[in-house]
Amino acid sequence: MLIRPFGDAKAWRAAALLGLLSSTFSTLVSQLTAARIGRDAVVDWMVVAAIPLRDAALSPEPTWPVIAAGILFHQWAAFFWALVFFGLLGRWTARLSPATLLVLCGPWALLTSSLEWFVLVPLLPFRQPIFTLEQPYWIGFLVHLTSASIYPLFPALRDRIAGRPSPHRSFAALWAGLAAAGASALGLLALLGWGEVPHLGDEAFDQSYLRRMTEHHAQGAQLASLAVAKAEDPHLRALAGLMVAAQNGEIAVMTQWWDSWFPTLSPLCTPQEREAMPGMPRPDEVDALRQAEGRAFDALFVALMSRHHAGAVQMADEALGQAGDPRVSLLSHAIRHQQRGEIDLMLGARDLAAVAAAARNLLLPFGQVPADRALDRAGT
Repeated sequence: MLIRPFGDAKAWRAAALLGLLSSTFSTLVSQLTAARIGRDAVVDWMVVAAIPLRDAALSPEPTWPVIAAGILFHQWAAFFWALVFFGLLGRWTARLSPATLLVLCGPWALLTSSLEWFVLVPLLPFRQPIFTLEQPYWIGFLVHLTSASIYPLFPALRDRIAGRPSPHRSFAALWAGLAAAGASALGLLALLGWGEVPHLGDEAFDQSYLRRMTEHHAQGAQLASLAVAKAEDPHLRALAGLMVAAQNGEIAVMTQWWDSWFPTLSPLCTPQEREAMPGMPRPDEVDALRQAEGRAFDALFVALMSRHHAGAVQMADEALGQAGDPRVSLLSHAIRHQQRGEIDLMLGARDLAAVAAAARNLLLPFGQVPADRALDRAGT
């Protein structure tokens, strides 16, 4: 009997059907759970859309066409990986049992998310550093793991397409039912505005941190809005739009958490608290930025925003060590990665330099202030 190295047509058809199911499921779960782990799904879809659309996708307020492009690109990627696993590698995978596929979900998600984050997006074929520098790796891993969790349905799909009774039918019905029930429950909770898990751990630090980071982000969005309107470099204008969207999105998440967790309104930061926040430009520096034009504006913006981002990173590092609720820690890690990554983007990081910077931003605590390089550049 001749063994076809890339599987048969029925395996490919089952792989395509599974790709549609797994990509749709991961899209729904990502959308419905994002805010619960400190993410703004709309901004994340915009960043994904920037992989093929580049700077044209970035704006202070993500548009519906861009959001749709991000969702479709994600679904295409999840569909592609299902074809690779069960079609291209079908000689070894098409006959695996549901239990074995369940065990392989984690390793496969780790492999595919690593390939995307470290190679396929920032290097070849896309050479787009924004995704890797803006989103910490663990977000992509969770999305890939969600997609791969549908893979145990493949044996039943394969048997159905082949027109033969399947011994895996009962398992597939149970597994698909659990997935559908979970997604439906998340959707219902989101529709009703319920389901936020109460605050965990000590409240004192988290209350102070959410108030201060909200204030810090508000000034960052204000500075970035100036660059959206005035920056001479079109790439810097696009990055500034991303900064506005990302910081406003995180403000919305932190406000939602406060309203859900704590019984009182969030008090405004005092002038003393504002002065103590690292990286906040003085009023005269903000006025100087408003008055600057052309290349002088771009250089001053990069310097001030880099220093502002470095201050947010310092605050986020503090929260990683002191936060009471693990969701605040997740948010803080994402802020640290994103804002260090945006400094690197403003300084033109690309290719292997961008990958190295992203790995450093992901893993290493905040040490030497990255803004030093921006300040040096702005002074030249």
